Amino acid sequence: MENNQTREKLLSFYNKYGIILILAGLLVVCSVLAPVFLSKANIINLLSQIAVVTILTCGITLLIIAGQTDLSGGSIVALTGCVCVGTFKSLSEGGMPDLASGLLAVGAAVIIGMAVNLLSGFIVTKFRAPAFIVTLAMMQAGRGICYIYTGGTPIYKIGSIVQLGQGRIKGILPYSVLIMAGCIIVTWFILKKMRLGRHIYAVGGNQEAAVASGISMQWTIMKTYLIHGFFVGMAGVLFMTRLNSGQPAEAVGLEFDAITAAIIGGASLSGGIGGVYGSIIGSIIIGVITNILTLKSVQSYYQMIITGGIIVFAVILDIVTKGKKD
Repeated sequence: MENNQTREKLLSFYNKYGIILILAGLLVVCSVLAPVFLSKANIINLLSQIAVVTILTCGITLLIIAGQTDLSGGSIVALTGCVCVGTFKSLSEGGMPDLASGLLAVGAAVIIGMAVNLLSGFIVTKFRAPAFIVTLAMMQAGRGICYIYTGGTPIYKIGSIVQLGQGRIKGILPYSVLIMAGCIIVTWFILKKMRLGRHIYAVGGNQEAAVASGISMQWTIMKTYLIHGFFVGMAGVLFMTRLNSGQPAEAVGLEFDAITAAIIGGASLSGGIGGVYGSIIGSIIIGVITNILTLKSVQSYYQMIITGGIIVFAVILDIVTKGKKD
């Protein structure tokens, strides 16, 4: 009996403070392994590096809480990013002012991201199709459309829109970090202040009970996919402008980083559980690990193995947490 009570207390303590303690411990270890880790330049670089995954994590968190998922994130990031830089290049070379070209290019990326995810949400809700299968199909289709759009070759000389991904305010704070912060605030506002947030938790926690209470499961899920599509579009813009080119073969596996971050942060794959704070800390943890491995010159092959291990850890963590609740 005492063992069960102790276990319950430990699990409760972990749910409240575990993710913060993990991050704090990781920061200490990294600062010992590489003193340059805590330098101002590296911290700013780290925040810039995690911007894309964090923005994706915001959308994925909403989906996971609603009991859904998205495996197409990386492909659609590539598609929206290439469309963004390609549109800007065409418009600016045609004589349109950079500001107008940039607004239209970013708008095109966001619209495509929202349209693709709205289609995924429609298929999932209309035909009761598993989100795993639907978004897996979108992953393949999105990558193919991206290759068709670019002709299978990178888009270079993209122009001043590169400032979105590489520019900094007064040479210090990256624009990408500000955009990331804005997406985090939007996610927090949706989950904590909007009726849609309550509906997302309700649908993910118990669909039958949510429907019985008058909540439209179909509209809630479709709205969630639509919002996620906005985040995917913004992530695509930052990803390609940071690369200073449109790369149709890039952004592979970004969706798994985002899903892993959300699960590490406390979101449950069974739905109904999660929050923006934990997911963002999860994203930071993944970014810190990648950053220290790079600082220590660990080969990318080993980084892939470590990343795979983190994903397995995240899944086990989700199972343990779910088992506690059951």
